[in-house]
Amino acid sequence: MQKKYYKDHLIKKKWSQVFLTDQNIIDTIVKTINPKKHQKILEIGPGLGALTQQILNTADLNSLILIERDLNLVNRLIQIFDKKINILYQDIMTTNFFDLSHQVGQKLRLIGNLPYNIATELIIYLFQYINVIYDMHFMFQKEVAMRLYANPDRKEYGRLSIITQYHCKVIPLLTIPSTSFFPIPKVESMVVSLLPHIDTPYPIVNIEKLSFLTKLAFRQRRKTLRNSLSTCFNTKEIIQTGINPELRAENITIDQYCILANMLNINRK
Repeated sequence: MQKKYYKDHLIKKKWSQVFLTDQNIIDTIVKTINPKKHQKILEIGPGLGALTQQILNTADLNSLILIERDLNLVNRLIQIFDKKINILYQDIMTTNFFDLSHQVGQKLRLIGNLPYNIATELIIYLFQYINVIYDMHFMFQKEVAMRLYANPDRKEYGRLSIITQYHCKVIPLLTIPSTSFFPIPKVESMVVSLLPHIDTPYPIVNIEKLSFLTKLAFRQRRKTLRNSLSTCFNTKEIIQTGINPELRAENITIDQYCILANMLNINRK
């Protein structure tokens, strides 16, 4: 297989590396994020600094932290920004955002072009740090982005929709054609804003119970709740919540899943 390079960097296919090359798109993304000098901005996977450079036109070096797992890119970024950039060489999936927020003394704004292969896992990982995150602006594969903000009764609606919307208001911002990247991926991308709820619009619930319940419900999403949740509830208990047990997983609202999750205090074996 022929190796691919971008500006002399060997592209790591195993990490789903793609580089945003369309300057108009870059300008639009940063304008939408609207970074300020007093804010602490953490960029995940900065690549060769396309977004980074544009952010620094409105913010400053002290405002920005980069996290990159590719040592070659780390060294290139140090050269590009004259050794002054604050860059952490580590895997984002091992990063403690509580510690980072404590070090900088404020909540973090997270941005990044997320690798397709870890995007879903990373979002779930970040939710455990939701109390120290001001907002998130991420670029996803369009199919994943649509799952984040999908409503009930849509084929895209699922466990990821519920867990994400429980934590955040999700706002789709910009669809990006595949030709805006190198190498050109086979799919379009989308920039999405995730704004952590200040006052949650949903019943307060233990997130582990909500995660368990939605995983169970969507494991076989064509089954009715009567069958898919039979290990947790009998039909009468589901009816008592006002939920039709003949509905399927994609027909149930987030509020209703929260009600069922709270019932697990009594009914989960």
